[in-house]
Amino acid sequence: MSKHLKRLAAPRSLSIKRKIAKWTIKPSPGPHPADRCIPLGIVVRDMLSLCDNRKEAKKIIGSGEILVDGKPRKDLKFPCGLMDVISIPKLDKSYRILFDKKGRLTLVPIEGDEENWKLCLIKNKTTLKGNRRQLNLHDGRNIIVEEDKFKTGDTIKLSLKDNKIIDVYPMEKGITALITGGSHIGEVAKIESIEIRRSFQPNMVTLMKEGKKFSTIKDYVFPIGRDAPAITLPEVKAV
Repeated sequence: MSKHLKRLAAPRSLSIKRKIAKWTIKPSPGPHPADRCIPLGIVVRDMLSLCDNRKEAKKIIGSGEILVDGKPRKDLKFPCGLMDVISIPKLDKSYRILFDKKGRLTLVPIEGDEENWKLCLIKNKTTLKGNRRQLNLHDGRNIIVEEDKFKTGDTIKLSLKDNKIIDVYPMEKGITALITGGSHIGEVAKIESIEIRRSFQPNMVTLMKEGKKFSTIKDYVFPIGRDAPAITLPEVKAV
């Protein structure tokens, strides 16, 4: 497997200029897929403009000044993905990674208590000894719970300080959800119904946005709140 990545071959979710140079930073293996993450070096150099080149970005990151989900990350290639919280204590600034309407990962400034937690989608569940449950989350985390009240597809609001579950947003009618794939990527809508298909076909979710209905597969639906989004969303920029 190649250790390098050409800019022209970089995933569409990576918002970088394609023709100013031949190479870019390739993400290391980690909690997010390579086509749905941003290397920390690109966040520091290209998105936040904290430095001018790779060498300076490596020095900043290596000093432990950049926190991802509350932990110092010193790897220039560390993969940052959906819902991750990036904090810079010296600048007193924090950002959450979300999709924009064009399917690109973007940094959304956040303030106050919002930098202390993140939303995690439950991708799978495992039964452990003692009738406990292990929740396998979208960012590679595994959380062990005593009660079996969480379902695959639900979203938990997780404290970054102690990994405690603060709240849960179930995959059900009336919940506000973020679309993370397909032609409606980056949009926020209300869940209207969920169709469970007993076949090889994916389960479908019907959603409502501004009086219009549309459908997408269940894997693209990420609950983010009840009556309104619990997170700060990207600003809509005029074209």
